[in-house]
Amino acid sequence: MIDATIPQLTARFDELSQHLPDEGIEFWFARDLAEPLGYSRWENFVTAIQRAIVSCKSTGYEVSDHFRDVTKMIEVGKGGQRSVDDFMLTRYGCYLIAQNGDPRKQAIAFAQSYFAVQTRKQELIEDHMRLYARLDARDRLRESEKTLSQNIYERGVDDAGFGRIRAQGDAALFGGHTTQMMKDKYGIVLSRPLADFLPTLTIAAKNLATEMTNHNVMQDDLHGENTITREHVQNNRSVRNMLGKRGIKPEQLPAAEDIKKMERRIKNHEKQLERHSGKLPKPNAEK
Repeated sequence: MIDATIPQLTARFDELSQHLPDEGIEFWFARDLAEPLGYSRWENFVTAIQRAIVSCKSTGYEVSDHFRDVTKMIEVGKGGQRSVDDFMLTRYGCYLIAQNGDPRKQAIAFAQSYFAVQTRKQELIEDHMRLYARLDARDRLRESEKTLSQNIYERGVDDAGFGRIRAQGDAALFGGHTTQMMKDKYGIVLSRPLADFLPTLTIAAKNLATEMTNHNVMQDDLHGENTITREHVQNNRSVRNMLGKRGIKPEQLPAAEDIKKMERRIKNHEKQLERHSGKLPKPNAEK
């Protein structure tokens, strides 16, 4: 799916790019990007831009270097024109907007990687998309496990009980291999979560089983550690059986790169991206 869509998406975003020859700056107009990024209403896209501006401020960068209010004339009716508000956005500004979007949307997932790299090479964009997909999967698992912990706490299960439930689920998903056995297999220290070293597929499998447990705990109003443990084990077994039908055994998949190292690498890359994106000209210098 990625291979088939990247060339078309790349070409579309390339066509929308603008250049300031004197400054050597590449930029995009926000109104040109709204529809390709899945925003049918300008007001909703402005909200996304404002979130990106907050992100820019939080990193300590000058907002005006990457986001610039401008006014453009557009054609209306029969030869008429009117002015509209718009934004000039550097590559880094566009990247922040994409990062504040929903990565489950194909256009957003692509844009996150397109604006992150300074090249149009398809393989590099694909590599970034896979990287972001794994980070997103890990974030979703954290959220689903947090929700499960909160749900079962209200049903008589404390933190220690949640840990035992999760451990039993792991053993079911990994064909009898306990969490510690999988950590030993991957060479993971005791203090680090197993999920930080799992490949994207396994993280997604754990998340699916956890979401199923969340759903049934709420729908069937399950109470008590033993009842919820049986539910969670069954859901992990169901997910394992589904994978097994496709010849996949989670315990046999190789470990992936440490999520923490990936996050640090992305932070360093973002700093480089901000520098390489250049700075938009001051308002009195705009053409």
